[in-house]
Amino acid sequence: MPPTTSSPFTSLPVNPWPESSAPKLSPPRFLNHEDLGTVIRLAPLIAIDFVIRNARGEILLGLRNNEPAKDWYFVPGGMVLKNERLAEAFTRLLKTETNYMRRIEDAQLLGAFEHFYKNNRFGNSDYGTHYVVLGYELGMPDAAEPKPDDQHSELRWWPLAELLASDQVHGHTKAYFGR
Repeated sequence: MPPTTSSPFTSLPVNPWPESSAPKLSPPRFLNHEDLGTVIRLAPLIAIDFVIRNARGEILLGLRNNEPAKDWYFVPGGMVLKNERLAEAFTRLLKTETNYMRRIEDAQLLGAFEHFYKNNRFGNSDYGTHYVVLGYELGMPDAAEPKPDDQHSELRWWPLAELLASDQVHGHTKAYFGR
């Protein structure tokens, strides 16, 4: 197997094959509900979360409409699709979740986090949800106007002290700040 090299902006191995010799992959796609339910039941999901700060140092959180973590304020983020490169997932998720465009090179990797939930997006009480999450931090200029997607009823800027003290902010979000 060829050696891997590290990318300075992610600290994760990069694809060791030149594009011309890389294995051909089918395009990334969303799973149907039945397949996604099977994956959630049997395996962890890979996700990216965004710790986004404005010029005042406030953090952007969304009020979640869906399980898991419904009715909690949470950092924007979402699942990586099968055959989707991390850089592509980063750009897609950030645009979808906030209507903001940045590249993975513009962010700093905070690390890998695990999120365990007793429930799942389907309301099936037989199994929970396990995410392995890559947390990234980035800035958003004050001129940018984040817009919520259909997974959030609102997006709001939070001062860090208020975020950490709030009983409306999910513990997995607080973990990004060492709490």
